[in-house]
Amino acid sequence: MKLYSTNLKAPEVSFQEALITGLAPDRGLYMPKSLPTFSKEEIDSFKDVSYPEIAYRVLNKVLEGEVDDKSLKAIIYDAYNYEVPLEEVDEQTYIMRLDRGPTASFKDFAARMMARLMQYYLSKDNKSLTILTATSGDTGSAVAHAFYGLDNIKVIVLFPTDEVSDRQRKQMTTLNGNITAISIDGKFDDCQAMVKQAFADVDLKHLNLSSANSINIGRLVPQSIYYIYAYAKLRDYPEEIIFSIPSGNFGNMMGCILARTMGIPVKKIIASVNENDEVPHFLRTGDYEKIVPSKNCLSNAMNVGHPSNLARLIAIYGGEMDEIGNISKEPDMESLRNDIYSGSVTDSETKATIKEIYEQYGILIEPHGAVGVKGLLEFRSQTGDNTLAVTLETADPAKFPEHVKNETGVEPELPQSLKEVEGKEEYMDYLSTDYSGFKKYLQEKLI
Repeated sequence: MKLYSTNLKAPEVSFQEALITGLAPDRGLYMPKSLPTFSKEEIDSFKDVSYPEIAYRVLNKVLEGEVDDKSLKAIIYDAYNYEVPLEEVDEQTYIMRLDRGPTASFKDFAARMMARLMQYYLSKDNKSLTILTATSGDTGSAVAHAFYGLDNIKVIVLFPTDEVSDRQRKQMTTLNGNITAISIDGKFDDCQAMVKQAFADVDLKHLNLSSANSINIGRLVPQSIYYIYAYAKLRDYPEEIIFSIPSGNFGNMMGCILARTMGIPVKKIIASVNENDEVPHFLRTGDYEKIVPSKNCLSNAMNVGHPSNLARLIAIYGGEMDEIGNISKEPDMESLRNDIYSGSVTDSETKATIKEIYEQYGILIEPHGAVGVKGLLEFRSQTGDNTLAVTLETADPAKFPEHVKNETGVEPELPQSLKEVEGKEEYMDYLSTDYSGFKKYLQEKLI
């Protein structure tokens, strides 16, 4: 597997190098030059096997030559030891619940695989690493738990002080050990910008920094699997399917793009966003305008005013975008609009959707899942397209108990993973958005 940088100024690398370094030296994002495709027979064979077995068959082909078969199988079966329910809403609509992992978030799917793959490579080469990651909600807790206790990997998580829920914060701050949580007096985009600047800072090169955000290709490859899984369980090839994906940094959506590249007949990708509507605006007008500062919405993990993964999406469609959002070569906008629908959902619509889905179907969803559902409903209303669709629930409703209870009258039951953090002591540091202060912190912390 060879990967190139979206900025096209860095050498091609192996999957191992892309995984360990995170960001390309020219500040671009790594993308695979090519991916294997799965035949009708292979996709049909996934129908009656477990999630980890599908993951093994897919990744064994994608990562051919990168990880030996025995190690890969052990890594996958250890990472995916929980259920992936497909909950029927009606005959043409399903909710894929990606909230059953150890931190009750879809980020567990990528973080657990990535941590184990990194550990595999680092152990082979007897090396150590420091992971820097920015989070607007669930990434930080998933990454922290996935890497917790690993001897040769330290993790530093930056989160915006006022834009994560109490339970999201506690999942990051109650671990300690090799996990450091930093509360940043700013927005998610500030956290993300500081992390990216640190990766490009030659003064910090000796610290062996890497990323666990969706800028790391190690996040996207595992996320492609649950789209393949959902298709195999619900459709018969070559019938088409639609996915509605709550989107913030657009890594989850890029996983779907990879699944489609590998042969899943995805008719339409619905990238549903909250009031940070820079991507719907771009698709509608062709003009990309970052939202600075990003808007603070109920679906906090999606409060992103400049999604990093947009550079990858534009690259897929023949364009070029740098890390700060400048488009030097226009992508094929006609194809983009044909393949992807992106709509913005307000907080009031988010609340109404939580209420509506519970009253009509008895199903509890939280704000991010509600954005996905509303995006699908809007798409169907505008197009009349009633193709079978799967919308993604990306977090357990118990992570947002106030919003869920306010709209449904029901207190969502706490999963065990959330019960465990209640009452535990929290450990965190506090910094401003000043990069020089963050740089000094890293130099002193990582001596």
